[in-house]
Amino acid sequence: MIDRYSRPKMSQIWSETNKFHCLLQVELAVCEVQAELGAIPKEAFEVIKRKAAFDIPRIEEIEQEVRHDVIAFLTNVAENVGEEARYIHLGLTSSDVLDTALALRLKEAGGILLNDLNTLRATILTRAREHKHTIQMGRSHGIHAEPITFGLKLAVWLEEIGRHQERMRQAIEMISVGKISGAVGTYSTISPEVEKLTCAKLGLTADSVSTQIIQRDRHAQFVWTLAVIGTSLDKFATEIRHLQRTDVLEVEEPFAKGQKGSSAMPHKRNPVGSENISGLSRILRGNSLAALENIPLWHERDISHSSVERVILPDSTILLDYMLARFNSIMRDLVVYPDNMKRNMDIFGGVTYSQAVLLKLIEKGTSREDAYKIVQSNAMKAWNTKNGDFRKNLSEDQMVTERLDQAELDSCFDPRRYLSNIDEIFARLGI
Repeated sequence: MIDRYSRPKMSQIWSETNKFHCLLQVELAVCEVQAELGAIPKEAFEVIKRKAAFDIPRIEEIEQEVRHDVIAFLTNVAENVGEEARYIHLGLTSSDVLDTALALRLKEAGGILLNDLNTLRATILTRAREHKHTIQMGRSHGIHAEPITFGLKLAVWLEEIGRHQERMRQAIEMISVGKISGAVGTYSTISPEVEKLTCAKLGLTADSVSTQIIQRDRHAQFVWTLAVIGTSLDKFATEIRHLQRTDVLEVEEPFAKGQKGSSAMPHKRNPVGSENISGLSRILRGNSLAALENIPLWHERDISHSSVERVILPDSTILLDYMLARFNSIMRDLVVYPDNMKRNMDIFGGVTYSQAVLLKLIEKGTSREDAYKIVQSNAMKAWNTKNGDFRKNLSEDQMVTERLDQAELDSCFDPRRYLSNIDEIFARLGI
């Protein structure tokens, strides 16, 4: 189904047409290099370059008989080229072409994902700056802790995205290798120079050593990187889902005009986009395990990895592309409710300022143990009482008032003290 988050360019990378186009690119690059080195006639290469073409229905027809996808492809290309086709695939094995062509597609897919990350980082940066000083309740274990700002929360996400950008660049570099080394990687039928020059023409690096295939730890790193990025999106989405709960309602996913949240309950506005992202991240994590399972193969090669990759590589890249686009849309139009953030901070009379009172009492000469007991008893009284008021409890506690005057107690409940280093944190991040 096509929707506003669909990514046709990524899907096209994994189309059958592009698969055979990349195979042909590799075959033509090898022929060109061999012509330059004098291994095949230059005139033959010119004919090959001019006539080489493929027809997918014809390839499928041939494959029904030969039961080999590369042979079917080469047979169809030869039908179009004619006599000079004998110079195509000269000295190669199928995996020379398949793995090198796969590298071309993975490199292009990785580039799209890197651009997606760049876009998302720019969106989060804008929102982080916007809410740099929007004070919000910080939570640990899901329980109110101390005030932070919503911008600081987003700054944490921003840095995480930055690390993913670096991981993605490393994964692209790791996967951007080709191999033209023959049946078991010994160059017995083709020279290392052909491999080096061919890969250079294709914008790849020649693998330093290979068997019949490029080793699958490279592909596993690539898929693992996608899974880690997807898991961070899950983390961000889970945060939005928690903050959108009715009893919290500090942020909310954009809700389009005419959108409906429930067939039964007209009031519902559910965080469906974030839930979708959390669900899809599970597929990415599962695919990363499958990629790890592809690393151990028999001897110089078997094909147990091949069927797996036909599923996990298109699925993972298309999924993450979709997830990044959808989460970018959520973040761009995320509704933020600063008044609700302030309301939640004041619950139980500001119990979250307990550490400030603790430290002030210690500063005034009370032992840490005694100060803790004083503050905790007043906090628990507020927590366990309907309409409990921590600040009021403190102002009525003689053990507090004989140590702190009203101005000192008031200073403990000033939220600005929690913002004093926000600018420094943002400056440290260069934002």
